[in-house]
Amino acid sequence: MMKKNKTRAFLVIVSILVLQACAIFKLPQKEANTKLPSNYEDFQRDTSNTAKLSWQDFFEDPYLLNLIDSALINNKELNITLQKINMANNEILLRKGEYLPFVNGQVAADGEKVGKYTRNGAVEENLAIKDGIENPKFLGNFQLGLSASWELDVWKKLRNAKNAAILEYMASVEGKNFLMTNLIAEVANSYYELLALDNQLKNLEENISIQQNALAMVKLLLQSARVNSLAVNRFEAEVRKNQSEIFNIQQDIFEVETRINFLCGKSSSEVDRNAESFIDLSPKLIAHGLPSDLLENRPDIRMAEQELEAAKLNIKVAKAKFFPSFGINAGLGFQAFNPKFLFNSPASILASVAGEMLAPLVNRNAIKAEYKNANSKQIQAAFEYEQAIINGYREVVIQISKIDNMQKNYELKKQQVELLTQSIEIANDLFQSARADYMEVLLTQRDALEAKMNLIASKKEQMKATIDLYRALGGGWQ
Repeated sequence: MMKKNKTRAFLVIVSILVLQACAIFKLPQKEANTKLPSNYEDFQRDTSNTAKLSWQDFFEDPYLLNLIDSALINNKELNITLQKINMANNEILLRKGEYLPFVNGQVAADGEKVGKYTRNGAVEENLAIKDGIENPKFLGNFQLGLSASWELDVWKKLRNAKNAAILEYMASVEGKNFLMTNLIAEVANSYYELLALDNQLKNLEENISIQQNALAMVKLLLQSARVNSLAVNRFEAEVRKNQSEIFNIQQDIFEVETRINFLCGKSSSEVDRNAESFIDLSPKLIAHGLPSDLLENRPDIRMAEQELEAAKLNIKVAKAKFFPSFGINAGLGFQAFNPKFLFNSPASILASVAGEMLAPLVNRNAIKAEYKNANSKQIQAAFEYEQAIINGYREVVIQISKIDNMQKNYELKKQQVELLTQSIEIANDLFQSARADYMEVLLTQRDALEAKMNLIASKKEQMKATIDLYRALGGGWQ
């Protein structure tokens, strides 16, 4: 009867603790809204998707392919991220080990002499007098054995923590993929910016040559008194202005080369490239697919999704801490006061087994705070997931529109350059036949130079918009 009463009392206590834990307040969670339009607004429906192409197939320039390959191997930020992924993977092993039994080996040796006027000292003194033996002055204690402990994962707290670590690891992998996508786009954009600067430098040098020829012609006309020194000074000043601009472009080239080397994990080296055919490059046609493809292709959206799922599990982990935890502790080994008796069996065998239950009763504020924080992080993760989806859609529609407008812009600038190039010859002929003054020649040359520079810049923006759309669709990490 007494044994039954003890069992009943134990069950009553456990029930009270569980009911108390169940009485915790429940905070509202947020479900992320993943709804996207069925098609990109005002653009033709397209079910194929260029984002599924690998970067090796998307880019064709061999120099650019070598740069991207070098960046993916040597970029420092990417390598730092890889180590963070390794740490996230190790966290899974840590969490997995927490819900398995812990077994430890133990070897111990110590000695002790108790004081005569202590309880233990008095007991030993009485035993010595009673048995007629000398009270030991110094008594050893030698142990050898195994100890085990195991927390029973009744409320799945430990398993949920492990699963949350797995999701966080997956999120870190998606973060690495997102970094790869941005790195590839940044290297490609910097490469085409470098080609554009090379072409602008070449165009400027050619224009200076034309202006120097015009200056020589004006100096000859000065000798025949057909123009005055003002015309000579204006032409010479224009030449000097454009010559000084060469150094600005050279500095820009140096900075872009340094940026590319930094992305490739190198201190400095000349960037191999072929800028001859830059102006004739045709931007690659991109199939943008459906908005719903972003949920699958964009690493930042996938990362936000994994983090949201991990946050949901962390709420369960925090909630489980309100419930009692159950553990089993056991030990088996040998113990003796003298090493020569240590392995005497069964006299020296030491065994123990115990079960324990721990439950928070008073001052649960720390657990409540942890639960509230977990809930707030889940809501935050839901908003971040929604924001990643909206941002991905926004980036795609902007780049689709930009590609269309940049194509129209480039065609008009190309016509402008052709007209102004013809105007230079016309202005020179009119000036030599005294039917135009030197300012018309000067302004025509200036306008032609500016138009060619803008044409090159427009081509660069075309290429950039194409690369940015490929990145916005989630291309590059495959």
